[in-house]
Amino acid sequence: MAAVTLGTETDGSILCPSSLNSVVGIKPTVGLTSRAGVVPISPRQDTVGPICRTVADAVQVLDAIVGYDSRDAKVTRAASKYIPPGGYMQFLKPDGLRGKRIGIPNGFFNFPNGTVQQIVYQQLIDTVRKQGATVIENLDIANLTVIQDVLNNGEQIVLPAEFKSSLNAYLSDLLYSPVRSLADIIAFNDAHPIEERLKDFGQLVFLVAENTTGIGRAERAAIRRLNKLSADGLEKLMAEKQLDAVVTPNDSISTVLAIGGMPAITVPAGYGGRGVPFGVCFGGLKGYEPRLIEMAYAFEQVTMVRKVPKFLSTTF
Repeated sequence: MAAVTLGTETDGSILCPSSLNSVVGIKPTVGLTSRAGVVPISPRQDTVGPICRTVADAVQVLDAIVGYDSRDAKVTRAASKYIPPGGYMQFLKPDGLRGKRIGIPNGFFNFPNGTVQQIVYQQLIDTVRKQGATVIENLDIANLTVIQDVLNNGEQIVLPAEFKSSLNAYLSDLLYSPVRSLADIIAFNDAHPIEERLKDFGQLVFLVAENTTGIGRAERAAIRRLNKLSADGLEKLMAEKQLDAVVTPNDSISTVLAIGGMPAITVPAGYGGRGVPFGVCFGGLKGYEPRLIEMAYAFEQVTMVRKVPKFLSTTF
């Protein structure tokens, strides 16, 4: 119900709410948009992107927020090479699916036969074919189960350390703040347990992060592991099969994309039996935003799934 919103994603926080609210979310390549001013988790994975009603709206916002920022210089300078001359609006093409090679990886469309999701997603794959795309099914992303096991893929080792160091830097840079470090936040929560609902939520993540001591040997090894999992997984598959995108439901591929800093666009796909929305996600390699926009826009224009939300009247 808002014309423009922005999401910040480390692993799923644009793709998930967009899918479940029947709107369009663009998770950009890490570094394409600045993270300056955003409460951080991981400089390797954090990215800011639009969540809007339509692909065209989201792309217009993307055009406005991409580019180099001296306050997030390293990554925005590196990713600026991906920004096309003339911006992204030029890729809103109704025939944007024509000639594209789209992969359907195994392990994601695991819906029982006869369910709304299974029927709709099969129809959507057929639609993509009819719009001129080549669809390659039954593809395997190497080590997918390991990649998606966030307790053992390395994320749980490196993310807490990255969170502590980047959050401390963020807080120390504020003009005014009653807290200047993660330790201050933990102490504040302990001093206000009722207001901060410690009984309900605790602060285990904060405590684990505070117990880290920077990016050391274990953390560097975890980063190398994550990079290798990404390189040997989706990146290798897309290169070998010459894919323009992989298509998956909702945010189910978010971790695969997150560890490689890769982009995706989710578009409304349908509504479940109780009216709960679900989406379809076009994911690709770093810098693939132009072709993802072409595919997402063409898909949106031919399906026009999204319904305007309605308020339900209640009688007491």
